[in-house]
Amino acid sequence: MVAATSPGPSRLALYLDLIRWNRPAGWLLLLWPSLSALWVAAGGFPGWHLLTVFVLGTILMRSAGCCVNDVADREFDKHVKRTAQRPVTSGKVSTREALAVGAVLALVAFALVLTTNTLTVLMSFAALAITLAYPYAKRYVSMPQAVLGVAFSFGVPMAFAAVQAQVPPLAWVLLLGNLFWVLAYDTEYAMVDRDDDLRIGMKTSAITLGAYDVPAVTAFYLVFLAVWTAALWTVVNPWVWGAMLVVALAQVVWHFQLIKDRSRDGCFKAFRLNHWLGFTVFLGVVLGLV
Repeated sequence: MVAATSPGPSRLALYLDLIRWNRPAGWLLLLWPSLSALWVAAGGFPGWHLLTVFVLGTILMRSAGCCVNDVADREFDKHVKRTAQRPVTSGKVSTREALAVGAVLALVAFALVLTTNTLTVLMSFAALAITLAYPYAKRYVSMPQAVLGVAFSFGVPMAFAAVQAQVPPLAWVLLLGNLFWVLAYDTEYAMVDRDDDLRIGMKTSAITLGAYDVPAVTAFYLVFLAVWTAALWTVVNPWVWGAMLVVALAQVVWHFQLIKDRSRDGCFKAFRLNHWLGFTVFLGVVLGLV
């Protein structure tokens, strides 16, 4: 008798794996600064409409970005332990199929943006362009995490545009500060794959920083918190913000402990836990505006 072969995963299961549905840390890292900016721009609760647009839009665009990233990196991912079994890299999902899924998700996100205002719609095109550029930055830019920092922070000025129909200087200051947070956590992420990336010629901040990676990550966290504190000190309740800073700085110390030995497990755990730091800052904004 011929042994029956077990069926492979369904298309839905493969698509969910493609967009990292079981790993929500990615879209949470995008969500918290965008929601913080919404609250700051509105001076409090921004309303259910904008809250829905930004929550769903963040999830959809992060998922679309995963599709583009996996297509762009499909040949590189074969040589990296952590990514070798991704649907596109393993051949379970074709590049055309992955791009089609990404396009559908991006179009749904764009439909949500169309319910806001003209400035936000125009800014969404810039956000899309940066999202598409990031996967290719890793081939040419020594610190591609900075490009990702702009992409992952663009929800901040978009939030101000959606609430106020303008983008004040405060929005750009917050974007700059958030960029340093992205540099911190994505360098931790790059530290996980440093050996593989060196072998295949990929450029990352972990490689560029070399032996200074751990102090640089710590400094990036501190710059992020310092910029947001300076920008929002007169906007939110300083006592609430000060309490938030204590909790946030304790997390920075924890992250230092996790990455100081540069172990794969420690660096990956630090990356995955970053959404709690984002949530802490968001909570400081929300409670600080009450």
